Amino acid sequence: MNDKNKLDDSESAAMTTSDNELTPSAADKHHPMLKLVLELGPLLVFFFGNLRGEWLAQQFPQLATLGGPLFVATGLFMAATVLSLVVSKVMLGHLPLMPFVSGIVVLVFGALGIYLQNETFIKMKPTIVNALFGVVLLGGLAFGKSLLGYVFNAAFQLDSEGWRKLTLRWGLFFLVLAVLNEVVWRLSNWYYLPDVKAADNLWVNFKVWGTMPITILFTLSQMPLIMKHTVEPPAEGGK
Repeated sequence: MNDKNKLDDSESAAMTTSDNELTPSAADKHHPMLKLVLELGPLLVFFFGNLRGEWLAQQFPQLATLGGPLFVATGLFMAATVLSLVVSKVMLGHLPLMPFVSGIVVLVFGALGIYLQNETFIKMKPTIVNALFGVVLLGGLAFGKSLLGYVFNAAFQLDSEGWRKLTLRWGLFFLVLAVLNEVVWRLSNWYYLPDVKAADNLWVNFKVWGTMPITILFTLSQMPLIMKHTVEPPAEGGK
């Protein structure tokens, strides 16, 4: 009986530690709109850079050295991503995990694409990022960790079962986005080439105006699960 009580106590302590780790910081609670702007801002810069790449290159000749509109957009996207991470660090006191990982891939693949003048690196970036997130989330579940709780803890407070289910769904969703990105950019190249500009425009429009609505709709579809497993946040000071 004593051993069982000790085991229950240790499990409770482990659960308490996990709950504490998933408790959002004060900065996360106070700057939800800032986080949204920092995550969406670079994407809008990328869209504008591709749409007005030739005009930007005329106004700022230095940008012309990067290449065509897609490469100009990529250079601006890289700069906006770095700026977003710096502001996150200054204003929130930490670097959000998913934007940080995505930022690293943006810089690596963006630099390779511009240096080699090969758009494949740029178009495969979302595939790599989404596949990486999907594998990490599902891999975490395999080891008993609901890693999504460390990302969305500022938005939701869920019980353990809720985080497990939500992590599984988002892990699968990221893998679907990875496959979808590959299908879109490869089919657009196949259909439009040698018209590179048309192929690039279709992919960029999908990336900005396709992926984002799909993600929003998927997020909204998870609200019943979130509401079902929402728990009251612990009172400040442990009261």
